[in-house]
Amino acid sequence: MPVPPHARGYESFGGSAGRTSAQSTPDWTYPPTAPAGAPNIVVVLVDDMGYSDIGPFGSEIETPTLDRLAATGVRLSNYHTTPLCSPSRAALLTGINSHRAGFGFVANADPGYPGLRLELADDVLTLPEILRGNGYATYAVGKWHLVRDATMNPSAHRDSWPTNRGFDRYYGSLEGLNSFYHPNQLVSDSSVVDVEEYPAGYYLTDDLTDKALSYIKDLRAHDAQKPFFLYFAHVAMHGPLQAKAEDQAKYRGRYAQGWDELRRRRFAEQLAEGLFPPGTEQKPRNTEPGYEAAEWDSLSADEQRRYAKYMEVYAGMVDSIDQSLGRIVDLLDDLGELDNTIIVFTSDNGGTAEGGPEGTRSYFAEFAHVDDPDWVGDVPHDEDLIGTAKLGVHYPRGWGQASNTPFRFYKGQTFAGGVRVPLVVSWPKGLPRADTDSGIRHEYAYVTDLAPTLLELAGLDRPTVRNGLPAKDFDGVSAAELLRDRTAPTRHTEQYSEMTGHRGFYRDGWKLLSLHDSDADIDAPNWQLFDVRADPTELHDLSAQYPDKAAELAAAWDESAWANTVFPLLTRADLFRRRPEEARFAAPVRLLPGTPTLERYRSQRLIAFRDFTITADLTAAASPADRPETGYQLGDEGVLVAHGDPLGGYLLYIEDGEVVLGVNSYGRYASTGAPLPVGAREITVRATVRPRLRWDFVIEVDGTPLTELTDQVQLVGMAPWTGISVGVDARGPVSWELRERRGPFRYTGVLRAITYTPGPIQVPQRTIDAVEREAEYAAE
Repeated sequence: MPVPPHARGYESFGGSAGRTSAQSTPDWTYPPTAPAGAPNIVVVLVDDMGYSDIGPFGSEIETPTLDRLAATGVRLSNYHTTPLCSPSRAALLTGINSHRAGFGFVANADPGYPGLRLELADDVLTLPEILRGNGYATYAVGKWHLVRDATMNPSAHRDSWPTNRGFDRYYGSLEGLNSFYHPNQLVSDSSVVDVEEYPAGYYLTDDLTDKALSYIKDLRAHDAQKPFFLYFAHVAMHGPLQAKAEDQAKYRGRYAQGWDELRRRRFAEQLAEGLFPPGTEQKPRNTEPGYEAAEWDSLSADEQRRYAKYMEVYAGMVDSIDQSLGRIVDLLDDLGELDNTIIVFTSDNGGTAEGGPEGTRSYFAEFAHVDDPDWVGDVPHDEDLIGTAKLGVHYPRGWGQASNTPFRFYKGQTFAGGVRVPLVVSWPKGLPRADTDSGIRHEYAYVTDLAPTLLELAGLDRPTVRNGLPAKDFDGVSAAELLRDRTAPTRHTEQYSEMTGHRGFYRDGWKLLSLHDSDADIDAPNWQLFDVRADPTELHDLSAQYPDKAAELAAAWDESAWANTVFPLLTRADLFRRRPEEARFAAPVRLLPGTPTLERYRSQRLIAFRDFTITADLTAAASPADRPETGYQLGDEGVLVAHGDPLGGYLLYIEDGEVVLGVNSYGRYASTGAPLPVGAREITVRATVRPRLRWDFVIEVDGTPLTELTDQVQLVGMAPWTGISVGVDARGPVSWELRERRGPFRYTGVLRAITYTPGPIQVPQRTIDAVEREAEYAAE
């Protein structure tokens, strides 16, 4: 008997339905399956690591796993990315130019223009979405940085979070950076991990690697055939620089000769490896104001010793990344799947100058030197703490230029030092062995090429629609032929770049570049022209010799900028504009005990550049008859409220009958305390803004001043790093000494609520612009 015409729900049914099963034929629908033999894909993306920091690209740092992959795979010596991390991540995962994908800058701003949407739009397909639609399992671990900081909190929409952009599982940090010992917030899938205290020996890179391995093992326990895509986006090498003691120890004393000698040795190795043609010149030390690196021999013995320690830490972190990749390679080997796994290893941009000329005790404090260069008094500092959990350091920029050997400038600029990075691709089953064709490709390639390349290598199709909308086309082109054949020409013949006024345009071996002076007209580029086939290190400006070529490429840059929503070009003050709705983050808020640690950006809006009060209500909701007394009682102790970690913060706690306020100014700790009267019902901390970005603190008990702590450095920009905790000092300790004595120190008495009441902003707008500009720029 056929299905009656008015029956609903059978329209797409492929079988037949009668009144009983005897009169019916079943049918099943299945999710997409990958083609037989489709390869696994592993993309390892490192943060802020320059061209020369791994063995296959000239480094002395021990990277045996990468050496092994390069020896049987392909190295691209002429691979380019964007100057900063969010744009590079968007371009890598979508195959679309960063501005057109909405990421013309890092996800720490919100100026309100299409190229700076700073979240992935509905018509932007991601590589994991495409792969999942082709039957792949998809996993991401590590740094995401493709959500605006205002939408990292659990109440915000999650449209641009990893599991809503094609990943089955995710574990890591939505932020642009993090502490390696005390991450401020980790996310598992789409939920914040509610961590009170990280275990002894915790190290973020190891945690991320453990999770990546568990995803693969879990998949293979349930499905022996399904291919997977693993996107491992390391938080390293981004500052703050922190390395395990054993990894630092391997490099003790190895950088005493300094960055000038290191650059010489690395460049010699690069030439010997054939990464550059004979006759290539290395850029001398950067000497341009604001970018300069001192001559190593001009430094004092104390400076040389301290600076070398920073590089030992950095080398230990690179080593740790190779160890992490080694664990993944070993698992694939054990599973018998290494030969049919495409492994890509690269960096999001070049090495950085963010540590300044001398290095910094506090990564965050370095970006807060605005009105007073001695605001924090950053150096010298205890060398034994460099690279440990107790400090959040970054190296002097001389090491950044060494990282970018042999190129000019750093992360953030469109010159090669900011955008030319290593790329290693291994696929034993599908690519020629390096020992059969040298394994080095010198043709131009760009970050947008990775997605179409991987799809072509895997033999997969790309949909044309996302969520019912026509999907934006790839801007990148497949480099699969280039990988397979060292004689193949590049298909990527031209490419624009732009970042905070720095510009670039590449076409057929010519490159037009402009280094933007922050005091200059943002729409008045100072163009320089280079023939990068003969001059890959961009040393010889040919713009006067070939004015027509410079004019041609300048016009092409303009045309590409309009086509990719680069305009309008924004000054820094305009770039960091925020949408008006964010004002709600500075409204008074009442926090109950048991509230999970607040997200960093949301917490910060309550105190940044403001007077503020914190009120701890110690009364019970209703006094029971057998305890008529309310308020503080002898024996009650613990943390009432904490905001921050070893990188900066403050906390209020009760111990041994005293109430104590501690303030951690980017790693320097001060405190005040006084006896607390029995029966005290309300403790209030009042913070008042003072000149030179200071706070004065007063503790009041039931309206009466008790003690004060004056002239404390304000925590601005991205500090405090860890958000607000109520009744406990969760995650990283604000006071290291207190954590060692008492642990997270949960409050044992009655704590009804903590109330924050922010006052108006108390700093001139020019200072806010300057501090926000530098501090948020740190998230690149």
